[in-house]
Amino acid sequence: MFAHHCQIWIATIFRQVPPATVTLNPSPASTRDDDHAFLGHPRGLRYLAFCEFWERFSYYGMQTLLVLYMTRQLLLPGHIERIAGFTWFRGLLEHFRGPLSILALSSTIFGLYTGLVYLTPLLGGLVADRWLGRTRTITLGAILMVAGHFLMAFDVSFLAALLCLLFGVGCFKGNLASQIGALYQVADLRRADAFQIYYLFINAAVIVSPLITGTLGEKVAWHYGFGAAGVGMVIALVIYLSGRKWLPAETQKSPATANAPQPGLSRSERTTIFVLVLLLPVLAVGSIGNQQLFNAYMLWVPEHVSLVFFGQTMPTTWLMTLDAIVSVSFLLGAVAFWRLWAKRFPEPSEAVKITLGLGLSAIGVLCLVAAAAVSASGQKAGVGWVLGFEFFNSMGFANVFPVGMALYARVSPQPVAGTMIGVYMLHLFLANNLVGWLGGLLDHITGVSFWLLHAGLIGASAVVMLLLSRFAGHLLNPTGSA
Repeated sequence: MFAHHCQIWIATIFRQVPPATVTLNPSPASTRDDDHAFLGHPRGLRYLAFCEFWERFSYYGMQTLLVLYMTRQLLLPGHIERIAGFTWFRGLLEHFRGPLSILALSSTIFGLYTGLVYLTPLLGGLVADRWLGRTRTITLGAILMVAGHFLMAFDVSFLAALLCLLFGVGCFKGNLASQIGALYQVADLRRADAFQIYYLFINAAVIVSPLITGTLGEKVAWHYGFGAAGVGMVIALVIYLSGRKWLPAETQKSPATANAPQPGLSRSERTTIFVLVLLLPVLAVGSIGNQQLFNAYMLWVPEHVSLVFFGQTMPTTWLMTLDAIVSVSFLLGAVAFWRLWAKRFPEPSEAVKITLGLGLSAIGVLCLVAAAAVSASGQKAGVGWVLGFEFFNSMGFANVFPVGMALYARVSPQPVAGTMIGVYMLHLFLANNLVGWLGGLLDHITGVSFWLLHAGLIGASAVVMLLLSRFAGHLLNPTGSA
């Protein structure tokens, strides 16, 4: 189905555009039909959502393989010596962390990489806001990501590949998300719904990606999986360029305008930015259960939970497909639920939804605590505990990440909207670095203690989020909904 739509939409030829800056409203030429052409949303959302599907196919395809690839091949003797610059890089990591086992080293690299992936969008937002504009910055990011995925096919270029992917995602991710926010007027309540649809496409990519890249990587060769991720990124770039006419309008900057001083922010806008920055560590801690999926979860579950189905052991990477299927189901459910709720009751603010989501995520991690307690007796836990984790974590995170992105897109001052989406991504930078550090604890503490620590941290973030929503509600919810 996705391929069929892509064949229809990939129709235009690449062409140069002048440096530009995105306006924060749809093009005046937009009609009402265009404004409701895709699931009741602007036509541009279709192109952005399918573009993000293929970009996330490539990103999560690579990320699904990353820890397994490092622990099962790349960091073992005979391969680790081939990586250009790795002796210096490992020495730098161990200078701060001390001697690292293969598991701890792979977890540290995973946390550093996936953390920096969410730091570089801040740089990408600045580049787009001040110099290149959205289209050129996103296109540059896509090209860098294509290069990075194909460089992953070789041991020697491992670190170079990670660098290309880091800066590529930085240019691509936040700017694409800010274009979604720019499709709507400030008071348009469809924005949060749009980001949930957007996140739905992300999870659809995670369903498909492990089945293709994961199976190729585990069953054929690691480099085939990484190559498939590169092909997905090429498709994402073509879809994005084919749909530019339906995206938020861009206006050309003259040299005089580009170099002119920008108007300063008001006191109220600066206060709003301050509060949004204060939210980052709260969101970061609340995300560790979900972000641990690609790290410790991938290594711990096969050792402690039975993954045998119909006499066959499920490939480890298929855990991500399972997670994505459940996540998509609850994203659809969340969109439908809040639409129905809004017909009879005032819709809660984004801050309230996030608080609810964090609480549900904490309950999900408690299911892994129970699985660890069962496996401590010497037998593997039943897969039902994993399903319980997926159930509550997915239900919770459907009201955390996409809703948080909608919050930052709506509340952020317009002159720095792209930059603030990059700021929002910083919470995942913090979360993934924390995840990388926590993952190393698996060598030292029991599974019960490990997952109980995660559940306690997520629960604490839910309490802090509730307090912030009460004391800073007038800034986080200027429209005054519940």
